[in-house]
Amino acid sequence: MKKISMRTRVLTGGLTLAALGAGAFGAVSANAATPAAAPAAAVAKADAAAGNTAQSTHLTIEAATEAAQAALDAAEKENQRVSVAVVDRNGNTIVTLRGDGAGPQSYESAEKKAYTAVSWNATTSTLAGRLAQAPNLKDIPGTLFLAGGAPVTANGAPIAGIGVAGAPSGDLDEKFAQAGVATLD
Repeated sequence: MKKISMRTRVLTGGLTLAALGAGAFGAVSANAATPAAAPAAAVAKADAAAGNTAQSTHLTIEAATEAAQAALDAAEKENQRVSVAVVDRNGNTIVTLRGDGAGPQSYESAEKKAYTAVSWNATTSTLAGRLAQAPNLKDIPGTLFLAGGAPVTANGAPIAGIGVAGAPSGDLDEKFAQAGVATLD
């Protein structure tokens, strides 16, 4: 029996792998060429007919920035040092502004107030009042039940939240958050 050299074995193995790879690539290419437009169109038509889809409204970055700046301006007019956060319907931060001299805790507090307001479609001062009946609400991660958060709505549904933190009272924080909401009406 004749011995095969190492070089021959490596070349043979390489050619075998290349042939297998080319065959697999051809199979994938053939499957990728199959038209998928017809099933997607049928699904879209079925979803629309059955009412399985819904449109939602979202704030643009420009609108969120305008609202945040309006809240910050309202605070600055009253010599308050605050941070402002605007979050989308899912609680994701769109924009934050930290005013000159705002405390280090205000940034995170503003985001949590905005998240809380959009989550329940209510001002955080209203929600803080509900803690007497449902004290476990405050245990939900990411929430803060202190005045200073206000929801932004479209057709009665929450689409964003504005949170303000850093003023000496939650009432002031919420007043400034409402100033941001007012710019979106």
